[in-house]
Amino acid sequence: MTPVDYLMEDDEEAIRLDRKTDPSVVERQARWAGVKPGMRLADLGCGSGKTSSVLHELVQPGGEVIGFDFAPNRIAYAKSHYERTGLRFECCDVRGPQDEPGSYDFVWVRFLLEYYLAEAYDLVEHFSNLLKPGGVLCLIDLDHNCLNHYGIPERLEKTLLALAEVVSRKGNFDLWVGRKLYTFLYDLGFRDLVVDVSAHHLIYGPLNEEDAFNWVKKVEVAPQKLKFDFKDYDGSYEAFFQDFYAYLRNPRRFIYTPIIACRGIKS
Repeated sequence: MTPVDYLMEDDEEAIRLDRKTDPSVVERQARWAGVKPGMRLADLGCGSGKTSSVLHELVQPGGEVIGFDFAPNRIAYAKSHYERTGLRFECCDVRGPQDEPGSYDFVWVRFLLEYYLAEAYDLVEHFSNLLKPGGVLCLIDLDHNCLNHYGIPERLEKTLLALAEVVSRKGNFDLWVGRKLYTFLYDLGFRDLVVDVSAHHLIYGPLNEEDAFNWVKKVEVAPQKLKFDFKDYDGSYEAFFQDFYAYLRNPRRFIYTPIIACRGIKS
């Protein structure tokens, strides 16, 4: 995947990723998964570097975190905002080599596999080769992504479902990857598997500005990349967006997306 075909590529993508990342949530997930001081950890698909920064704090003293992302602009953002002793960032495609096999105590993969519907299992197998024996692989991703709404107008819901189908078929995006993570690790022979399920998107009542920015970017960037036709709005993106934004701002609506985390130990 290159910056050209990444579904959410945009001049503000690093900012979107940074704003939507809650350090307290990352810390809770990482402690649950077993991140500990002294570990050498790879953060694959590190985005803005904010998550890597949280992980770096948890591997101290004595640990090291290396964040990998294919986009030079995001790596530049990460370096300028978060790089410090024991935390560095490298620009590379995660499908290729990140380092010598068996180099890491922990590999962290959060919100990455959803962009690789066809290649996800092979990627997890590739990532597992980066671990030392006894190392931990943690996979975290969404399930039924962005599709759980209540109080939504019928035409808008129909359009979002049609857009989801196109995102999957043309964009290689996996709306259901969360439920696959356990089986990926099981089939690769990982042991001591543990799964956690919670809510990621949980939107009700007044809309906060972080959620507004994140969701508006979702409906601005991906449909244009995929040349979605908005046929139920007579081809008008503007009419669709007015409906979507009114729904998003309505404190009566309810939106949630499950997040599934699975971690296992390499045999």
